[in-house]
Amino acid sequence: MKIALVHDYLTQCGGAERVFELLCKRYPEADIFTSVYDREQTIDLGSRVVNTTFLQNIPGAAKYFRLMAPLYFPAFRSLDLEAYDLIISSSTSFAKAVRKRPGARHVCFCHNVTRFLWDTETYLREYGDYRYFAPIIEQIFDMMRRVDLTYAQEPDLYIANSSVVARRIQSIYGKRAIVINYPIDTGKFLFSNSKDDYYLASARMISYKRLDIIVEAFNWLGWRLLISGNGPERERLKSKALSNIEFVGHVTDLQRTQLFANAKSVIVAALEDYGLVPVEANASGTPVIAFGAGGVLDTQVPGKTGVFFKRQTPESLQTALLESREIYWDYEDIREHAVSNFSEQAFFSKVEKVIDQACSYQLSNFN
Repeated sequence: MKIALVHDYLTQCGGAERVFELLCKRYPEADIFTSVYDREQTIDLGSRVVNTTFLQNIPGAAKYFRLMAPLYFPAFRSLDLEAYDLIISSSTSFAKAVRKRPGARHVCFCHNVTRFLWDTETYLREYGDYRYFAPIIEQIFDMMRRVDLTYAQEPDLYIANSSVVARRIQSIYGKRAIVINYPIDTGKFLFSNSKDDYYLASARMISYKRLDIIVEAFNWLGWRLLISGNGPERERLKSKALSNIEFVGHVTDLQRTQLFANAKSVIVAALEDYGLVPVEANASGTPVIAFGAGGVLDTQVPGKTGVFFKRQTPESLQTALLESREIYWDYEDIREHAVSNFSEQAFFSKVEKVIDQACSYQLSNFN
């Protein structure tokens, strides 16, 4: 069986890209496709050939990939996947639009519906000039929503990382999705039984990640905080941060694992539908301080692997941070929880059963 693996764009290294990396490792003979590829800024695919679209030839495409939103659907529709029996797409937006030949199967790992189209105000809040161009952008996005709905019917089967995402796929696209919690590559994470005197936030610097809450809380506490990652909010956040907060920017995978392993806690202030960062922190033996809603309710055990704060405010986060100082953390238990519940083995045993049945046209089993 000839397999194609397709991802929206490989220009960054977030949770969706890390799931795609696992798929690439699981299917080493599969061919890889994406719209735009920046080898230096994304997952390590070794010597694998990455097939791209016409967008790759546009100067600055990898850096300014968000600005080309209207071009992605035609880019993916232009890919020739006629030779493939199975297409596995990994998508938060566009890759689900690829064409397949009659008789082929398309399984979509849908990390979310197209967020900037269906939750525009929240997603674009970090772009200060958005409000000035809102009327024009809304006209473009309205057209793109109709296209998105059309191409959302292309996959034969959706796999969602959480029940939250599955409900959203059903509500917006009218498609049912099987829920399979995404795994971590436990072999990539270092374990440390001793922690250094710093806290860590690791996220793309966009508004919904709510790094502003974390910065304000640590400004008040004066505790050492490291923030890894880049994004359009970086300079604004740096301008608000005091000297106890350090922005380390883009880090290598090795540096990232070291940061996770040695941190007192990893801080997550976003409302995530699932979120791999809390599980990755736990795999390093590190507790998580997280906003208590969304995906973390499925992955964290309060008092054992982390602490929740109730509101997305600096004051609520401060309370949780102070509470965490009073807890005796068993770092080995934290790692064991992550490894036993979110391993690749558990994940792929479910995935391959689903794909086998999808390829056998037994989709009714999942309805």
